[in-house]
Formats: sequence, C-alpha cells, structure tokens
Amino acid sequence: MQVVVRDNNVDQALKVLKKKMQREGVFREMKARRSYEKPSEKRARQKAEAVRRARKLARKQAQREGLLPAPKRKARPTGRPARPAPSAA
Repeated sequence: MQVVVRDNNVDQALKVLKKKMQREGVFREMKARRSYEKPSEKRARQKAEAVRRARKLARKQAQREGLLPAPKRKARPTGRPARPAPSAA
C-alpha cells in the first residue's frame, strides 16, 4: 500500500492511509488476530456476516424495485455559514 505525501502534508497522507486500510479490512484482520477464535465461534461469526450481507442485498434490491422507500440523504454542509438576506431599510 502506498500513499503520496504532497506539500509536506503528513496529516492528510495519514488520513488517506487510514481510509485505504479501513477499506482493505486491515483493522478488522488485526482485531481478529489479537486473540484465538474457536472454530465454532468462527463459523457462527461467518454465518452472521453472511446473513447480514444477504439482508443488505435484499434490502437494496427491494429499494431498486420500489418496494421500499429509498434512504434519506444527509445534507452536506458547505463549510461556510449562509449569508443573511439583505434587509430592506
């Protein structure tokens, strides 16, 4: 994995690296390898993950077909406060 540091902005590069590692599942793997997991617990976890994936897929399919309402989108803040309307004085 490789991240380019631009203009000596190490904080931004770290942020990008963490996001890439999160996407790749590195943190989840590190947590899983921290301690031994019994085979029965591993099977139960994998089965629960498979059920979650199947439900998510079914929910998305139902939304595409119009059987369920689409999730509400969050409004993105622009970073600047809105300017007050000019008053007629």
